[in-house]
Amino acid sequence: MGISLKTTSGKILASVALVGTAAAVAGMGTYGAFTGTTTRVDEQVTAGTVDIDLTDPGTLSVAVTGLLPGDSVEKFATLKNTGNSNLNTVTLTTAPTVASKLTTETTDGLQLTIESCTVAWTVVAAAEDTCSGVKSTILAKSAIIGSGTALTGLSSVTSGAEDKLKITTSLPSTADDTFQGLTSTIGFTFDATQRTGQVK
Repeated sequence: MGISLKTTSGKILASVALVGTAAAVAGMGTYGAFTGTTTRVDEQVTAGTVDIDLTDPGTLSVAVTGLLPGDSVEKFATLKNTGNSNLNTVTLTTAPTVASKLTTETTDGLQLTIESCTVAWTVVAAAEDTCSGVKSTILAKSAIIGSGTALTGLSSVTSGAEDKLKITTSLPSTADDTFQGLTSTIGFTFDATQRTGQVK
C-alpha cells in the first residue's frame, strides 16, 4: 500500500523520507576523502653543562704564618672549565670563616692579587715567582674580602680550557702594631655563569 499525499499525515511522512535519503547521499560524500601522514622523526635535545673546578688546588690551602707588614705569599691553583659550554663570566667570592682586623680593614688589612700563566709558574726562592709563558692579571690588588668580584682575562671561560693561577696574599707595610698575632681564615669560591643564549 502506497503513501497517500492527500492527507496531512501522509505529506509529513513523505517529507521525512525525502530528508533521510538526502542525508544518506551526503554521508557517502564525507567518507570519500584521501588522507596522508609523514613518517615520525624524533629530535633529541641535550642541555649543556656549566662547571668549573679547582682541579689542582695546589698550595692555596697551605697555612701562612709569620706574615709581617710588607710581606707577601704566593700560592698556586689550577682553575679549569670542566663543562661542555663556554662561559660568560667567572666571579670570586672571598669570605672569612674566621675574621679579624686582617680581613675587616680594607686598606691596612690583607690584600689579594691573582694572575694567570699559560704554562706552569716558575718558583723562585725568596723572590717573585715568574711566568715564562703569557701572563695575565685576573684580579688587580684589592682588599682580600669581596663578594661576586668579576675575574677578567681567564682562558677557562672556554670549555675545556684552564688557568694556572698565582694567588698572592700580602700585608701592607702600613699595618701597625694592632695587627700583631691576629689570625684569619678566608674561603675562596669561584662561580661561573653560562654564555649568552644564541641561535644554534
